[in-house]
Amino acid sequence: MTLDSSVTVLKGVGEALAKKFAVVGIRTLADLIDYYPRRYEDYSVMTPTSQLRPGTVTIEAVIKQAKGRYVRRGMHITEAVASDEQGSVRLIWFNQPYRADALKPGQKYFISGEYQLSHQRFAIMNPSVEMASDFPLNTARIIAVYRETKGLTSRQVRAAVQQVRPLIAGLPETLPPHIVVQQKLMSYAEAMLTIHTPDSAQQLEEARRRLGFEEVFRLSLASLLNKQENQNEIALEIPFDEQLARDFVSHLPFQLTDAQRRTIWRIYLDLQKTQPMNRMVEGDVGSGKTVVAAMAALMALAQDWQVAFMAPTELLARQHAESIYKLLQALGYADKVVLLVGSLSAAQKKKAHEAIASGQAQFIIGTQALIQDKVDMHRLALIVIDEQHRFGVEQRKTLMAKAGHMPHVLSLTATPIPRSLALTLYGELDISILGDKPVGRQPIITEIISPNSHKQLYEKIDAELEQGRQMFVVCPLITDSTMVEANSAEKIYEQLSKKQFKHRRVGLLHGKLKAADKQAIMQKFVDHELDILVSTTVIEVGVDVPNATIMMIESAERFGLAQLHQLRGRVGRGEHQGSCYLMLDDSKQPSRRLRALVSSNDGFRLAELDLELRGPGAIYGTMQHGQLDLRIAKLSDTKLIAAARTAAQSLLDDGVNLLEYKELMTHVTRLRAVTNLN
Repeated sequence: MTLDSSVTVLKGVGEALAKKFAVVGIRTLADLIDYYPRRYEDYSVMTPTSQLRPGTVTIEAVIKQAKGRYVRRGMHITEAVASDEQGSVRLIWFNQPYRADALKPGQKYFISGEYQLSHQRFAIMNPSVEMASDFPLNTARIIAVYRETKGLTSRQVRAAVQQVRPLIAGLPETLPPHIVVQQKLMSYAEAMLTIHTPDSAQQLEEARRRLGFEEVFRLSLASLLNKQENQNEIALEIPFDEQLARDFVSHLPFQLTDAQRRTIWRIYLDLQKTQPMNRMVEGDVGSGKTVVAAMAALMALAQDWQVAFMAPTELLARQHAESIYKLLQALGYADKVVLLVGSLSAAQKKKAHEAIASGQAQFIIGTQALIQDKVDMHRLALIVIDEQHRFGVEQRKTLMAKAGHMPHVLSLTATPIPRSLALTLYGELDISILGDKPVGRQPIITEIISPNSHKQLYEKIDAELEQGRQMFVVCPLITDSTMVEANSAEKIYEQLSKKQFKHRRVGLLHGKLKAADKQAIMQKFVDHELDILVSTTVIEVGVDVPNATIMMIESAERFGLAQLHQLRGRVGRGEHQGSCYLMLDDSKQPSRRLRALVSSNDGFRLAELDLELRGPGAIYGTMQHGQLDLRIAKLSDTKLIAAARTAAQSLLDDGVNLLEYKELMTHVTRLRAVTNLN
């Protein structure tokens, strides 16, 4: 029996059961060992029969009698009496006719199950029963509960795991031994045995700590190795021109915040080095990331070098191009800006490609159109990636490859990143935070609205629209779905445009529309040719309409906390107060995350809560979530993350030969592709 052996080598696992195991990804004994329980039930506390109370119980008792009988419609009931020194209790099983013959009168058993009322008498219902002389698997201990499928129960998985315990006990150590000692960790083998068959809650916690530490350690090592590799590359040295920076700031129609000043100065220090910059600027919606990016790009433009700015959507790319054109106009660099997006005509694309290849176009702003084969960068010094987590690793690498060398990289995100995630998934990046709100920006007033309060709300909104303001209405779906109970954009558009706001100009925007149509509708809203824009989350990032003061989010419970916060940030960006209304589909108690949104405008605090409630996938999408390799570790455990991060850094600082740890490096190599943001 080896780790590579099929599960069919196990007693009781034939071809039919092996197929059930395969459904949950278990084909070999290694797969079985790696199949972590999803939760645990604690049957470890023994209760005398005289002290039983309703709920989950475990007793040690002798079964005195057991008999079965068929009742109505073929149902079979087995009843038994279990007794200890203090009394007796009934045991009842449904449709388990083998029970009566399997139980031996006079034999002592561990019995675990639900003690509850049945036909006016208390009994332990459908209990697990094991002889007290055996090693218990399903009673008298903390038992593992696994993800099940039809025909495969946790009991069957536990029985299979019991047979491979000797194999688990012989598993080799997967971490460098000195780290295990320094961190006072369980051995890998002991942790794996414990995770499946814990002897106590404390032992289970120690096993979780050991396995969680290793998960974070691998991620940290992967990101640190990426950072180390990046630092060995050579980038173009972009000198700092103080007068040019002063001229840029003097033409701004607003004052830079202190956070913007600090961030741009750090970027200028980075750009002057031949070591490639790899910095992320994160900040709430409206914190001024585009201005920072334009100031960074300015130094490259002054050297006749090129800058590529990649945005996730055409709508956003066009808006960035317009903003940056205005910012650079006074300094004479506006004619160097070119837009490259998919909806351009063939002739427009050809003209843009030629301007880029010749170097005439210096500031190239676009979508994934930037990474097409036809795009030949002249001398690319700096790449700016907006909402970088929306792009795959290969897309980012393809853009960087167009430089012919390692360019400086500046990533922007309006999604506040919890510190714990920043240290692990984004550990190779230098991070700057734009925490200050622009001068004069007021906090958004946020309210939860139940269905019976809609009429009053519509009257309040109409009064504000009468004052010349505008409103976004965001829905989770484009069309009604039989699978999901939530309001769709098409349904709400029909409702508002024909009933509550039939006297207003209402538009509809969603992702299935052609790019040109989306742009036209959005432009109408920007130009105030529409009062209300009903949309899906296509407006989540980047759309800037200073006159929009109302955000109404339908079926708000369908959205994540970070997403709700970003949507809220789309309003109140001008001189007028912004309001956000979270519309509920029913009158139930609002969730913790909706209540948190009402009480706080702090994006970082909300991001930490979102991470705690829904995990990293909620923030970074399923693409990376499935590859994070975090099944035990909680990213809210800052002490564990700090310890794992420090240990990974020490390992590299000590010059340890990582090739000695083959299994560790197999995981780390795979994770480098997930964390790689170079």
